[in-house]
Amino acid sequence: MSSFAQRCGIHDALREDALRQTVQLIDAAGLELVRFVWCDLHGVTRGKTLVASAAARAMREGVGMVSTLMLKDSSDRTAFKVFEPGGAAQLPGFEFASNLLLLADPSSFRRLPWTAGTGWLSAQPWFQDGRPVELDTRRVLQRALARLGESGLAMRCGLEIEFHIYRIDDTHAQLDPQQAAWPGVPPAVSMIHPGYNLLNETWYDMAEEPLRIVQHTAQALGLPLLSLEIELGPSQVEAVFEATDALAAADHMVLFRNAVKQALRRAGYHASFMCRPPFPNIMSSGWHLHQSLVDAEGRNLFRREAPGPPSNPSNAQHTLSALGEHYLAGLLEHGRAMTAFCTPTVNGFARFRPNALAPQSVLWGRDNRGAMLRVIGECGDTATRIENRIGEPAANPYLYIASQVHAGLDGISRQLAAAPATDAPYTDAALKLPSSLGEALDALHADAAMVAAFGPAFIDYFARIKRSELARFEQSDDKEEFQRREYFSRI
Repeated sequence: MSSFAQRCGIHDALREDALRQTVQLIDAAGLELVRFVWCDLHGVTRGKTLVASAAARAMREGVGMVSTLMLKDSSDRTAFKVFEPGGAAQLPGFEFASNLLLLADPSSFRRLPWTAGTGWLSAQPWFQDGRPVELDTRRVLQRALARLGESGLAMRCGLEIEFHIYRIDDTHAQLDPQQAAWPGVPPAVSMIHPGYNLLNETWYDMAEEPLRIVQHTAQALGLPLLSLEIELGPSQVEAVFEATDALAAADHMVLFRNAVKQALRRAGYHASFMCRPPFPNIMSSGWHLHQSLVDAEGRNLFRREAPGPPSNPSNAQHTLSALGEHYLAGLLEHGRAMTAFCTPTVNGFARFRPNALAPQSVLWGRDNRGAMLRVIGECGDTATRIENRIGEPAANPYLYIASQVHAGLDGISRQLAAAPATDAPYTDAALKLPSSLGEALDALHADAAMVAAFGPAFIDYFARIKRSELARFEQSDDKEEFQRREYFSRI
């Protein structure tokens, strides 16, 4: 009798070899537990922990998961009324909190460095009849990258992630059953460095203990970490990673963000990927996504050997190839629509302010950190790339990167031209980025090309869940307390 993985059409000789190798690694290491983990709409990892002896069967037959996990807003409230007639009419297969099955990728196996005897596998959801769950955000990116592949293109991405680390002073309120709430309060914390002294070596030395934990965790998991740095804000740090293919970069972001939170917490620290933690005098954190397109041989297709005509530094083709300019123009064309995927929380929009090393308008610049898009590199530079600066570190990596692919492909297919580079990124005359989550969702719905690329069903699903979050925020009496519990406690 065939296994569930075979009925799904994904189990072949290569997967069987990878599965057996993973089982051998589990046995050789004497592991006791294996986590089967899936990334939800909000970029948070969820899943089930199996005893090690059950892992082999689970990789073939799947692990059950309640389908409402895919319908949760950022507070874990279900945004669809699955138990009411017609409540899940838009989502066949999700009625009555029915079951999904998680199938793990055996080649994703890792041994967790911060907990004894535990392995980890990345999984994706399937319906019980063997159909893929197309709303899964990793599948959304896989479909986008398949579109690129049809044109003989692939994408490389580099991650530059700002976040905050705090020392936990007291967890009494967070774990006091008399104060339990939905969502609950975060721990009481203090800073690991006082901030406002960018890249200060003494501040780094002060923060070295938690940063060593970040370093060791990332490297033990095989992540391509390049550097750890002291950012400008109090208790703010940054991690930079080597460029990889786009799907690997998204997987790395999911694993890094959730792993360092767990590893740091065990050592008495609280890591927050919330854009603006709920304290006075903090600095916003961004997630800057470096991106380029390559051909089948890995050659950078944004690279230009000599300045294109007319040779004016403000023209995109002074540095970028014609394809690179079209891609850049596509990102600009859909800049407002993609914002909902790059900055998906109500908290993140306070970052878009003038003269703050964050964008405010739909503009590009040549090595300009105030612009939405920063073109980096000179003619002949194999590292020529575009940096998108509108992301927040809480973004779902699969959706963030997929939005870049779809926007850039539209620019390429229509051969769009980019306006000249800006030297005034905070001018009042420029088209502004959305100033709120609601405005960003409206801009996404109004962009026919992006709706078609993601699919109307996915856009409606995504917007329904994000508007549930937005509605609760708007109805809350204490907006700061909402964000403290919703984001600082959980993201």
